[in-house]
Amino acid sequence: MAALANSTKTNRRVSYFYDEDVGNYTYGQGHPMKPHRMRMVHDLVVNYNLFKKMEVLTPKRATFRQMTRFHTDEYIHFLERVTPVNVEELSQQQTRFNVGEDCPIFEGLFEFCSISAGGSIDAANKLTSGESDIAINWSGGLHHAKRFEASGFCYVNDIVLAILELLRFYQRVLYIDIDIHHGDGVEEAFYTTDRVLTCSFHKFGQFFPGTGDVSDIGIGTGKYYAVNFPLKDGMDDWNYQNVFRPVVQHIIEWYRPGAIVLQCGADSLAGDRLGCFNLSMKGHAACVDFVKDFNIPLLVVGGGGYTIRNVARAWTYETGLLLGDQLSEDLPYNNFLEYYGPNYKLDVPANNMENMNTPAYLADMKAKVFENLRNIPFAPSVQIHQRQLNTRVVPENEFSDSEDEGGRRHERSYYTNGKSGESSARKARANNKTALHNESESRGSSSRSGKTNSGIRDQGRNKPSRSNQIFDDVLNTTVSTSVPPADRPSIMTPSPNSSRPPAPPSDVAQEDVTSAPGTPPISNPNNANETVIGANETTTTTMEIDTVEPESEPIAKDEETDDVTMQS
Repeated sequence: MAALANSTKTNRRVSYFYDEDVGNYTYGQGHPMKPHRMRMVHDLVVNYNLFKKMEVLTPKRATFRQMTRFHTDEYIHFLERVTPVNVEELSQQQTRFNVGEDCPIFEGLFEFCSISAGGSIDAANKLTSGESDIAINWSGGLHHAKRFEASGFCYVNDIVLAILELLRFYQRVLYIDIDIHHGDGVEEAFYTTDRVLTCSFHKFGQFFPGTGDVSDIGIGTGKYYAVNFPLKDGMDDWNYQNVFRPVVQHIIEWYRPGAIVLQCGADSLAGDRLGCFNLSMKGHAACVDFVKDFNIPLLVVGGGGYTIRNVARAWTYETGLLLGDQLSEDLPYNNFLEYYGPNYKLDVPANNMENMNTPAYLADMKAKVFENLRNIPFAPSVQIHQRQLNTRVVPENEFSDSEDEGGRRHERSYYTNGKSGESSARKARANNKTALHNESESRGSSSRSGKTNSGIRDQGRNKPSRSNQIFDDVLNTTVSTSVPPADRPSIMTPSPNSSRPPAPPSDVAQEDVTSAPGTPPISNPNNANETVIGANETTTTTMEIDTVEPESEPIAKDEETDDVTMQS
């Protein structure tokens, strides 16, 4: 497995987003989420001298207006004004928005959310502007937050906000999630569209959030564009790569995303306080290395991770990997060196935990995933209807539904492969997914509360809010599904323009999956005799975008810590 993590030098432009204030917040004494873990990550990145090879930026704080591109006005307004002092006065709204217990009210909550979301939004804009090839925001990755409620330690879904930015310039975006918990908030947001394909590898069964079965595949236009690979306790490096590589390569070679968002939750590492997988640091990083080598614009975000010394190790190592650097196993001197004892090494090794994922189970799950993926067309094309965005500027002190107001607009055209078609995409209406997620499972050994994914609920919000208008406009597309079979390349074989090698390393076993009649075969990537048929198709896509100007100023917070004493 060590060979999987060896990276070569790269000349790709990398941007790294970090706000020094992100470590100044605490969810409360004893809470497993430690925002100040970011200070440990940053300290290692600095002491490994990685800053010399990438652009280091302080992100702008996300504004109320930016957050309500996805979330409802009422919910963000609540986060903006709630404090530990007035929380009792807002108890009714606290219940309504699922705040408390797992997602407590703490001092500086809105500022913390604005830092996390702002980093991911700015990172996405770095990719769309062409200024960076890879953008990193380790303080992002809060994948459980829903449109109108907090969930699983997550308040504002920075990933959805970043993907909405990417969708303004890329026809298709791929989201990959290697956090041990299902990426339910992101999947739910894009469950009815084919412009975003979500792929999550996670623990399933008696575990938070209780969603993410292999049969959860999307609905409407988004059917088959949600990919879930449910796993059991003890997942190890070799078996993880044996399912991750063929599934991800299959998706990328067939779906042809314009950009990729990779959520690198570190709670899938061995020894995590809330996790139950057995991945080593290098096994976890091998996923990052594999995705990076496709040379597709890549946004990398953090996520879960509750043994913070291991989170710092993993994300520092993966930062070096994205830069093409092989870091020394001996940790350099840093402000938190005593927390890495007794060996003071960079590595996070696997342990002797039993793997409950049998070869037969993994083969069955892989076959089901491939069978679902056969139903999607090759590189679905998108023709976005050019229309005026009638949106409303919401004053920060106002709390009501939306009205229409004009705004500044900019137009941008781009070209990608695919043919235009006539089938219309349904709007991403919130309550469509409720029926598919009406059963929730308790999280078992996880220390999170028993609250599970509530699905997308209407809650009486029938009036069109500003967030609904913007979100639905981005996803209002015309998608073609009629690509002649002769123009489709073999799924598992890289296209002529792909940077991928023809096959994964030989230590990762692959299994043949028989193709359904009328669809291209899913070939064994080790078969060197397989040929490639390329598609030569062009579609013009034009959309008008709503420009949002930054509004907020950075707000400093007093440093607060839990069980780790932070040093300056």
